[in-house]
Amino acid sequence: MADAYIIDAVRTPRGRGKKGKGSLTGIHPQELLAQTLQELGRRTQIDAADVDDVVVGVVSQVGEQGSNIARNAVLAADWPLHVGGVSLNRYCGSGLQAVNFAAMGVMSGAQELVVGGGVESMSRVPMNSDGGEGDGMNPHLRRKHPQVPQGISADLIATMEGFSREELDAFALRSQRRAAEAQRECRFSRSLFAVRDPETGAVALEKDEFLRPETTMEALAGLPAAFEAAGAHAAGPNGETLDQIALARFPREGGIRHLHTAGNSSGIVDGAAAVLLASEEYVRAHGLRPRARIRSMAVFAEDPVIMLTAPAETARKALRKAGMQPADVDLWEINEAFAAVPLQTIRRLGIDPERVNVNGGAIALGHPLGATGAIILGTALDELERRGLATALVTLCIAGGQGVATVIERI
Repeated sequence: MADAYIIDAVRTPRGRGKKGKGSLTGIHPQELLAQTLQELGRRTQIDAADVDDVVVGVVSQVGEQGSNIARNAVLAADWPLHVGGVSLNRYCGSGLQAVNFAAMGVMSGAQELVVGGGVESMSRVPMNSDGGEGDGMNPHLRRKHPQVPQGISADLIATMEGFSREELDAFALRSQRRAAEAQRECRFSRSLFAVRDPETGAVALEKDEFLRPETTMEALAGLPAAFEAAGAHAAGPNGETLDQIALARFPREGGIRHLHTAGNSSGIVDGAAAVLLASEEYVRAHGLRPRARIRSMAVFAEDPVIMLTAPAETARKALRKAGMQPADVDLWEINEAFAAVPLQTIRRLGIDPERVNVNGGAIALGHPLGATGAIILGTALDELERRGLATALVTLCIAGGQGVATVIERI
């Protein structure tokens, strides 16, 4: 199979995802993505007319993010009318899945130049805006596979793994400190560009604004459990609480310790990202200098109740395809949806924690659902170059029990 080369990766800063509070809340998500596409074109100097397709991850596909935001962003970016766009939803893995689908088009020989990326304006289109409640409200499916909110799944994982609140908070503090250090040292600058108000041209945001560098263990310890009340909510057909629904699948635990808080869970933010992938033939014909290649990709799924455990097995699958072992990976990006997720993945795979999320993660920087996978792929590539390393593995947990992973290798 042919190679898919990463020519470049760009992203917006991540803005606070609270209406009227964040610097990007006044900007339509189509415009966030359109500016990202324009920046990608400027940096790479490619002819946008050559782009075969634009594949975009977005989770809440309703309202301003509905009506195929990929195609509308292409139009808003003033790219040629013949360039198409398609939107996809693999929940939190959508941005990375979009990159993977773009790479598949190139690797198959069907396409030569494809953009993969993602966008999510969580301030303007909040989580669960599509009204599907995670399972499409299908009572037949609910009897077969009842599902619970992700926070309860995260607390169940922490309970099963025996993680303490202190361990979760320590991981969160590390994320904050590493992200703050990375921002001070301008490690994100290679991918970042300043978002501008489309009406005035004024800079709206030029750096990630969700970070809380003043965070302490004492402050984290004082935060209340975020999902305890939800766990006590009666949601089953016979009055079962959400905790009881989860424990019916995992009865050996006996109870769920609610340990995740706003401080050790991912932040709600706005953002967009785009990655340009090209075939070897296109690279040679146009004198491009690729930064990396896609070495392997994988999707894997596990129990939808516990939901967030798939990154470890998904990573193993991607590594098998690449002929690698976990120890062969120089840097890991494991999305910090909740602190228990990367901690469990590190434990399952025996990863050196010093290779994981070295510039912090979504706990500190935020998680713009449909964009995060594409964002952290670019973060991994930038850091590989900064350190002079070769390989990175990017993986995310996904609602419904799925995982997605990609191995990249520098050229």
